[in-house]
Amino acid sequence: MIKIQNIATLSGHQNPIFAVENSQKAGIVFTGGNDKGVVEWHVKKPGFIKVLFPVKSSVYSLHCPISEPLLLAAERSGQVDVFNFEEQKVVAVLDHHKLPIFDIKSVGSKNELVISSEDGTVSIWDLKSLKLVFSFKVSQETIRVIAISPDEKTVAFGCKDNTVRIYNLEDYSLIHIINEHTMPVSSIQYSPDGKHLLTGSRDAQLKIWSTSDYSLIQSIPAHLFSIYSIAFHPDLPYLATASRDKSIKIWDTETYSLKKTISIEKGYDSHRLSINKIIWEPIDNHLISVSDDKLMKIWRVEFEA
Repeated sequence: MIKIQNIATLSGHQNPIFAVENSQKAGIVFTGGNDKGVVEWHVKKPGFIKVLFPVKSSVYSLHCPISEPLLLAAERSGQVDVFNFEEQKVVAVLDHHKLPIFDIKSVGSKNELVISSEDGTVSIWDLKSLKLVFSFKVSQETIRVIAISPDEKTVAFGCKDNTVRIYNLEDYSLIHIINEHTMPVSSIQYSPDGKHLLTGSRDAQLKIWSTSDYSLIQSIPAHLFSIYSIAFHPDLPYLATASRDKSIKIWDTETYSLKKTISIEKGYDSHRLSINKIIWEPIDNHLISVSDDKLMKIWRVEFEA
């Protein structure tokens, strides 16, 4: 039995929200989208804190590396803004790419940033010096999403050309190409134990792959439209998916069976437009969602035996 309650709906953005990220400081999240700034929010006592810094174009992704007091914002312009919490200002602008940046991840064991762009390349940056290490071509089209394996041995890129490309994180050599989705890959996530790689696509399919040989374990017609976000629960064997179809779905991770659907149609005070990103916050394990409807929602999700 799963109980769902919308405990907060936070407004303030004037345009669609594309990104939400937990701060390194528990109880704080950041959002960005088609607005003029990145916004800081309280989660414990839900509410607006401040506009953290201005941006020149839409923000497609936000990333807080665990090991550094930084927040990185990926802009449509192709630049990445680096905000330092200790200095309370943008300390660097990474302007290597000339086309939109869609995702940013970090590899703690290597002190590296991994940045993907519409230009089909990935750039690798030193997390300490914020200097470009090198870049390489992954696809002829946009690299939409990035996932780092829990052991930080592999990185998977979800691409607009319908493929998933898996690389070795030691030397960034290509390991495998998955070409089973019929439309662009729009979400990607490793399972916490590293045994599975999950991919969601504009074809509305959620696919589960074995990371031992990249064979397909299961393909689920999970949503009606694009699956934009996959988020594993921090502690329990569940995950959530979010979609352009305006719904969030909760699945168990043992059989990947559907356990709950959160949507207006199911009677919840949910989003009226596409849900673009979901995360679990680490204090109370609440689920946070952001949408084209300009709102951020916080959900209490209670799992009962």
